Amino acid sequence: MKYSDSKNKQSLSELLETKHFVEHISVDCVIFGFHNHKLKVLLLKYPELDMWSVPGGFVFEDENVEDAAHRTLFERTGFEKLFLEQFHTFGNINRTDLNNPHRILLENRNISVDENHWIYQRFVTVGYYALIDYSLSASFPDSLNETCCWFDMDSLPPMAFDHQEIVEKGLSYLRKNLDYKIVGSNLLPEKFTMKDLQNLYETILDEKFVRNNFQRKILSLNMLERLEKFYDGSANKAPYLYRFLER
Repeated sequence: MKYSDSKNKQSLSELLETKHFVEHISVDCVIFGFHNHKLKVLLLKYPELDMWSVPGGFVFEDENVEDAAHRTLFERTGFEKLFLEQFHTFGNINRTDLNNPHRILLENRNISVDENHWIYQRFVTVGYYALIDYSLSASFPDSLNETCCWFDMDSLPPMAFDHQEIVEKGLSYLRKNLDYKIVGSNLLPEKFTMKDLQNLYETILDEKFVRNNFQRKILSLNMLERLEKFYDGSANKAPYLYRFLER
């Protein structure tokens, strides 16, 4: 499917009238970026609301759940061809009762729907996450007039539904699997120093490492290729550049 031709090119009213969604199933995407030694997450907000959310949406009857995640992410942020990985399913019975913005949004736009409409019903959501190079990112509002903005993980704004839990669960999953996921990420440039990699690990894991111990551990994972030295014109000893081995 070409995302530019996908089904989301519609108004909010048209979306509510759609009858081809899988009932009670949604997808939510936690997008992490790294910039200036800060781990960031991409959030969205409607202008009428004071709550932010991760990019999310519904699943059409004729698409796989993972395809729905990719489509939703493109429709709401413009990001395409990211490596998304499923990390958790959120199904608490009251999750859509928590900070639910749907009713406020519809009231502010003078859109009336029946109390039994699917938009008000319980949803189980499948969480996906992605790691991207913040410096290469470009986001833009979708047809529903949302704002896209990066937030530092240590200063998240008020969030809709249980989306703060979703973000925190995504970060927990990332931390537990960092050694295996960092290779396929885009959080660093193609070539980087060991110090760059250590800064990234320390930011994500929120802990400090002894340089020699960190280097020994990383090299034991056999995930790096050592390249030429990096000369920046300073009097300091030039460090080696590295890149991830393809897997």
